[in-house]
Amino acid sequence: MDEIVIGNDRFEVFLEEKTIQKRIKELAAELHKEYRDRTPIFVGILNGAFPFLSDLVKNYDGLCEIEFMKLSSYGDAKISSGNVTIVKELEIDVTGEHLIIVEDIVDTGLSVKYIEGLLEKHKPASVCVVSLLLKPDSLKYNVKIDYIGFLIPSKFVIGYGLDYEQKYRNLRSIYALK
Repeated sequence: MDEIVIGNDRFEVFLEEKTIQKRIKELAAELHKEYRDRTPIFVGILNGAFPFLSDLVKNYDGLCEIEFMKLSSYGDAKISSGNVTIVKELEIDVTGEHLIIVEDIVDTGLSVKYIEGLLEKHKPASVCVVSLLLKPDSLKYNVKIDYIGFLIPSKFVIGYGLDYEQKYRNLRSIYALK
């Protein structure tokens, strides 16, 4: 599929599946180099990061654990509401652990800032953030993204975990609104 039409919106292929998978393998190798002597906990931010997290840990060549958190800041809109709510908290004790926060996309940085504040009370040994996509022109908060898959312009994107009204997450490529 080169193009998807949703109502009056047209989306075109922005990042092909093979390009995404190649970059994920590179990110997994970088993370393994950094954490090879430790057992990090990959914390996927649901729902969007699920496909990325799955492929990332499949390509990670070391011991690791997996945990999930779920936040909401978009609802069904194309732009963030500006408010973050926690839907699913961590279910394990991460005190003294090395955490790798896995995001599908960092837009304004609000969710990452919220997660950092939330994790402070857990006192992990370290926290790093890996995001498949980063929109540098949209950042409104000073957050550090340690590992970035792709820098992208401020476009609305769907596919590979990214949704439009909770649909289209299962697309293998990433599509951008024309």
